[in-house]
Amino acid sequence: MSESVPRPAPEPTGPPFAAVDLGASSGRVMLGSLAGGGLSLREVHRFPNRPVRAGGTLHWDVLALYQGVLDGLRAAGRAAGGRLAGVGIDSWAVDYGLLDGSGALLGNPVHYRDARTDGVGERVAELLSPAELYAATGLQYLPFNTVYQLVAAQGSPQLAAARRLLLIPDLMAYWLTGEQGTELTNASTTQLIDPRTRDWSSGVARTLGIDLGLFPPLRGPGDPAGRLLPEVLAETGLTGPVPVTAVGSHDTASAVAGVPAADERFAYIATGTWSLAGVELDAPVLGEESRRANFTNELGVDGTVRYLRNIMGLWLLQECLREWAADGGSSELGPLLAAAGRATPLRSVVDAGDPEFIAPGRMPERIAAACRRTGQPEPRDRAETVRCVLDSLALAHRAAVFDARRLSGRVVDTVHIVGGGAHNELLCQLTADACGLPVVAGPAEAAALGNVLVQARAAGAVTGGLAELRALLRASQRLRRHEPSGDQAAWAEAAARIAGREGS
Repeated sequence: MSESVPRPAPEPTGPPFAAVDLGASSGRVMLGSLAGGGLSLREVHRFPNRPVRAGGTLHWDVLALYQGVLDGLRAAGRAAGGRLAGVGIDSWAVDYGLLDGSGALLGNPVHYRDARTDGVGERVAELLSPAELYAATGLQYLPFNTVYQLVAAQGSPQLAAARRLLLIPDLMAYWLTGEQGTELTNASTTQLIDPRTRDWSSGVARTLGIDLGLFPPLRGPGDPAGRLLPEVLAETGLTGPVPVTAVGSHDTASAVAGVPAADERFAYIATGTWSLAGVELDAPVLGEESRRANFTNELGVDGTVRYLRNIMGLWLLQECLREWAADGGSSELGPLLAAAGRATPLRSVVDAGDPEFIAPGRMPERIAAACRRTGQPEPRDRAETVRCVLDSLALAHRAAVFDARRLSGRVVDTVHIVGGGAHNELLCQLTADACGLPVVAGPAEAAALGNVLVQARAAGAVTGGLAELRALLRASQRLRRHEPSGDQAAWAEAAARIAGREGS
């Protein structure tokens, strides 16, 4: 394993950009500064994102999230002497808030893990076959995609009263600026966008009875999204004007823009609660084989397509740690990873993409049950459970990279792991071993970096396309390289074990 160490960053020459990055478990506000051909980033505020179950429905506490954003902008202002060059917002995908005719929020947004979409996929398939839906939108089937949420909400008083629908980052931007828009990279996760035209798929919406008039006009990464309102400036102590720029508002779009690749021969794995693994393309892949492989064509920065598969990701590990902490035992990750590194490799593995693992609760028990169902030994302790999770994630990464390469025709000679999983050296090494390819780990803050870079380019502080933006990252970010080792046949056998086959 080798490491690239960035040179000391020179003093920035202008006010920094604030990146608001909202994840499924926490949000943060980061300050990004450009100077001397590089980019530095620091966190100024982090706040929890705690879903709330009320009346039998799982909601996002969106007002608490917005307060966290305001607190973060206040902290950013203190750190930057009251001046910001701009603000950009990215978040998780698919979820939304509904507004009435006066612009008031009609209720807390429903969490994508809520059960309201159970069985909706089958109802949609009666109106529009999976093949037809994929051919029109290029999106993989996930039971919580926005299209299924909207079908589930049909007939509800809230949807009947709605006059506007704002995806989560667009809702935050609206409250900050008073202006409404629908950012394209996030809109592409609704399963209502045609990835060829980069516009709404009116045929899909019409067939499913979805009113596209609920969505405000589309805007793309780099487009203006307004300026901070006077009351926001007063509450945060910032000196105006402060522009808000539409970035890749789906956090994965920003994270892929923040991949420090040197050329196009790369695969990426954006890791966090989810692992999103695939390749960057110029055009979507919409064939039936792609659909059956459950690949998605989401839109990216600069006209790109994020051809990827959603994998359950570190959610499996996060839920195990939460369960163990609730039991009162030790759930400290460092010692568990060290013990997992000494555990028997590939002793037991599970399908990290199994919908069985989407819902929260009892994750160690559910992992053990999945091992039993496939005739494998159950993990005997917490270290073996962690090793099972990480081996299984590495296998899922392997399958996604291999399938993306095969289905797209893209040559891949390096895998980039960005996001929170870049800190997990065992997972990065296992992914290199599973894929038989070098893994470059970092930056962990790729989404915030991509967010800042799109803002900076819109402001004229940097120029060029993705290649030039990524060169800035390579010049200033610490990266770690993991070379593959071990026996590829062992990984092939484990993959076959999950699939219920024998041999490789």
